[in-house]
Order: sequence, then structure tokens, then C-alpha cells
Amino acid sequence: MKAIYRKELQGYFLTSIGYVFMGVFLFLSSLFFTVGNLTERSSNILFLLRNMSYLWMLLCPILTMRLIAGERQQKTEPLLRSSPCSLTAIVVGKYLAACTLLLMTVVLSFIYPLIVALAGRLYLAETLVGYLGFVMMGFCFIALDMLVSSFSKSQAAAAVACLGVNLTVWLFDVISLALNGPASKVFTFFSLYQRFTPFTLGQLSFANILFGIVFIVICLFLCVKHLDARRWSEA
Repeated sequence: MKAIYRKELQGYFLTSIGYVFMGVFLFLSSLFFTVGNLTERSSNILFLLRNMSYLWMLLCPILTMRLIAGERQQKTEPLLRSSPCSLTAIVVGKYLAACTLLLMTVVLSFIYPLIVALAGRLYLAETLVGYLGFVMMGFCFIALDMLVSSFSKSQAAAAVACLGVNLTVWLFDVISLALNGPASKVFTFFSLYQRFTPFTLGQLSFANILFGIVFIVICLFLCVKHLDARRWSEA
């Protein structure tokens, strides 16, 4: 698994994918920070993180489109399967590489609360809670997009499919706000954005952290099972 992890993490920086992801994220988040915090003279980092959370919907497909679909497109998937690593180790190694790049990018965004702390008052505990939910949400989108990309035959198709699924997840949040009764509760339960809401209020929600962990495990488990089924169908 370590070899897969190192290979994928290095691959992000040997190609333009890692730089594009980090560059676009920092550019758009800087716009949010400038407009929402600097211009308004606001120290509300949690509101900034809420706005930045929509970036995962748009950018996580960039991280995941090559992890599995890229192997299939380049005809290297059979070679990968013949490695000593199990399918579980391969999937987890690729997932951890994408999560590492996401974490590296998030760390660079710490410049925003640092600026707020230098110019005004920063509530550190609430900020850390907000970042915890922010990162957990990104991890969930990576796991979901890895599952979706495992069904694709090319990187372009994987990126489009992942974006479509991510938009559907966003619609869950919109629909949950528009409906009433049991139907609204169902959409709210599965909405990643609703799960992130307590963190944007500075509330440490262990139930939502547990939901995120279970969500990630299920997505990776289904990804492994799908790859295993495809291996036997192509044998």
C-alpha cells in the first residue's frame, strides 16, 4: 500500500493535476476571503469555510479522475491487479494519496485565519472545529468520487460523472430545505452539506464525524467490490 501511496502522490506533482488543484482552490478561496472578510472587515472564518466547502464539489473530481479511470484508460489496470498488493490496499493507497494532497492544500489556506488573527480577533477553537468539518467533507467527496470514477473508462468521463454526482449531492441539500415532513428528513440525513452545518457554527459534532467515517468506508468498500467484480468478469 505504501508503494501505491507514494506512486500516486508523486504522480500529482509529476503531472499538472496537483498544481491545478492547489492553484484553483487557493485562487477561488482567496476571492472568497477578500470579498467576504477583507472587504467586509469580518473575522468570521466559519462563514468563509462554509463558502469554501462548495469547492470540494467542483475540484475533487480533478483529484480522483485519474486514480482508477486513468489506469483503465492507459491499459495498466491488469498490471496493477497483478501486483502483490490486494485490491483493498490499492484503493486505500490511492485514496490516502488524494487525501494527502487535499490536506496539503488546506494547510496553505491557514494563511486566512492567520491574517484575521493579526488584524483582529480569532476564535481558535471554533476555527479548528470548522476546519475539521471542512476536511472531513473533502474526504467524503474524494471517497464518493473514487467510487464513481471506478465505473468510468476514461479520465474525462470520470470527471464529468463525478461532477454530476457531486451536483446531485448538493441538490440533496437544496431539496431538504424545500421539503417538509419525513421526505425532508431523509434528504437531510444523507446531505453532506447539512452534516457540515454544525461545524460552521463552531459545534463539534461526533455524530457527523461518525457519519463521515462510515460514508467513506462504505464508498471505498463498494469501490473494491466493483473492481473485484470487474476483474472476474474480464478474466
